[in-house]
Amino acid sequence: MKIASWNVNSLNVRLPHLEEWLRAAQPDVVGIQETKLEDSKFPDTVLAGLGYRSVFSGQKTYNGVAILARDRAIENVQIGIPGFDDEQKRVIAATVDGVRIVNLYVVNGQDVDTEKYAYKLRWLDAVHEWLALELQAHPQLVVLGDFNIAPDERDVHDAAIWNENHILTSTAERAALKRLLDLGLHDAYRLHDNDAGKFSWWDYRQAAFRRNLGLRIDLTLVSDALRARASAADIDREPRTWERPSDHAPVWVQLQS
Repeated sequence: MKIASWNVNSLNVRLPHLEEWLRAAQPDVVGIQETKLEDSKFPDTVLAGLGYRSVFSGQKTYNGVAILARDRAIENVQIGIPGFDDEQKRVIAATVDGVRIVNLYVVNGQDVDTEKYAYKLRWLDAVHEWLALELQAHPQLVVLGDFNIAPDERDVHDAAIWNENHILTSTAERAALKRLLDLGLHDAYRLHDNDAGKFSWWDYRQAAFRRNLGLRIDLTLVSDALRARASAADIDREPRTWERPSDHAPVWVQLQS
């Protein structure tokens, strides 16, 4: 089972890219973030024509998440973090072929010491409490998405800029991510590649993609029960080279049977 994650940064704009990538990469399950579409406008009929079933939770202009599965049933859908009151559409979970998929569009946080930053930390605390329960109920768990946190210095183009006081790399954000990993989750990419300088997001400004001034903030985390099955994981840079691309590239993990 090939499981992928992609922040498309507007599905309305990037639908042709998603269609092209689905045909080429043929993932079995995909978590999508930043659809920026109300549910009534989600292109589930178009995706069904490519063989993908869809579940989704969206809103106009901002946020929005979805899970796609190719020729597989999508069961036991959960929208939002249970017990956490939040109008923003950032979370969707479902079970596909016995694997629990949790798709997160983590809060950006704007800047350290702002209210949005405090909201991000509260949100991550709520995710931690929920995932602890999810792991008990679903040992075969994959948590994926745009985490808006670069795990360590290997995952930033310049550690002097992206430091412990900077949004996306601050001490508290990285500590929150580590707490999630400490539940029994593993960064699938790092199970196979320990090199620095490989990123999943590049700003649109300053020719950042061409100069590889990026961050690795899109992650696929696998549970203890799936670690041995995670036979490969990577970042697909190709869609970032296309015309009018998302600023994020797809990331994926392959689970052996």
